[in-house]
Amino acid sequence: MNQTEAPATIAFICAMPMELRPLSRRLSLRPDRIGDLRCRAGKLGDHRVIAIVTGMGTRLAAEKTAALLDATPVGRVVVVGITGGMDERVPIGSMVLPTVVVDGATGTEHRPAPLGHGSPSGTMWTSDQLMTGPEAIAGLRNRGVVALDMETAAIADVCERRDIPWSVFRAISDRVTDGSIDEEIFHLSHPDGTPNGPAVARYLLKHPGRLPGMVGLARGAKLATETAAAAAIRAIASL
Repeated sequence: MNQTEAPATIAFICAMPMELRPLSRRLSLRPDRIGDLRCRAGKLGDHRVIAIVTGMGTRLAAEKTAALLDATPVGRVVVVGITGGMDERVPIGSMVLPTVVVDGATGTEHRPAPLGHGSPSGTMWTSDQLMTGPEAIAGLRNRGVVALDMETAAIADVCERRDIPWSVFRAISDRVTDGSIDEEIFHLSHPDGTPNGPAVARYLLKHPGRLPGMVGLARGAKLATETAAAAAIRAIASL
């Protein structure tokens, strides 16, 4: 980098507020606005850092990412958050650094830009659909899929159309193969990623015996968000 050239702005993109919290705390990010977007901003070494929450799913992820990249120059996008694991042997909290991310709706493959010192492996599958059926899981495993999410391919597509490098740091918060996530739990959050309190209360009234499982999911999510944030920060610090 030329000595007179300013380091590129890094944009962290998260789907849910809980994924942003560890980044914001570790980097002391402050509330800010870019155009019509609420964000958090700060510094990581010499890099300007901005971070946004898109909401859950491919449509919101694409819309908010495009709005951010249209509103301010960004040198690199880093997707940070949680993912559902496909292998019972891989511990909760383990990092997933995929070689390729596939859009489940179109089959389009997106390849993250190398970042940090981790060794990428496996395929991440992005879909708005909850994939829990044995046949669907077997089919994904046969394609080398190691983790599922709902936003990364959509974010990647927006970045690639603008020739902006992107990377992804997600950690396993749950396993799609153990029955811990079903359609009811899947809908206990609002589209913006915040918990739907009344829906959670109704769920626990209907299934009081599942409270320990819900607590376990919350612990797994917290561990995964912390792990993903720490890994992403280390990778950017190495630039």
